[in-house]
Amino acid sequence: MADLNGKRIAILATHGFEQSELTVPRDRLREMGAEVQVISPEEGPIRGWKGSDWGESAEVDRRLGDVTHDEFHALVIPGGQINPDLLRANPDAVSFVKAFHDAKKPLAAVCHGPWLLIEAGVVRGRRATSFGSIRTDMVNAGAEWVDEQVVCDQGIVTSRKPDDLEAFVRKIAEEVLEGKHQARAA
Repeated sequence: MADLNGKRIAILATHGFEQSELTVPRDRLREMGAEVQVISPEEGPIRGWKGSDWGESAEVDRRLGDVTHDEFHALVIPGGQINPDLLRANPDAVSFVKAFHDAKKPLAAVCHGPWLLIEAGVVRGRRATSFGSIRTDMVNAGAEWVDEQVVCDQGIVTSRKPDDLEAFVRKIAEEVLEGKHQARAA
């Protein structure tokens, strides 16, 4: 297991996040020693989505407007259909994602989470994956889309679905330990 002591990781989410896609990375990365904070445009708890209905809530550690990318080593974006759709329409959320990219810090998105990577303009020319239903969106944004469990291209980590979460978290930990990706174009 990776030792992430001293590393700070942000999870950007709002209402409608896929339950396991927030809780599994949050909990596994914490088990590895990372300080993981749930960041949201809203204060208070945000509601997850599980299966075909609302799931459990997650506590928001800090409001998006009160943080900067400088405070974190990496950013994780859970999927679900609702969560990333709401966030990609939020200019502050898109700017937060872009700031991680421009600082060459690891970015990770699963399922529909890559919608935020598309909106931030960071997938063009990158090898990536996502939930199959947004494949065309990824391709139209210039990504080389592949159907693989986890894909990493210059510190941008993507996965397809909840079944991929263990591999997704392992790759996030590896990228956090590797640090900034100097070869990535800003």
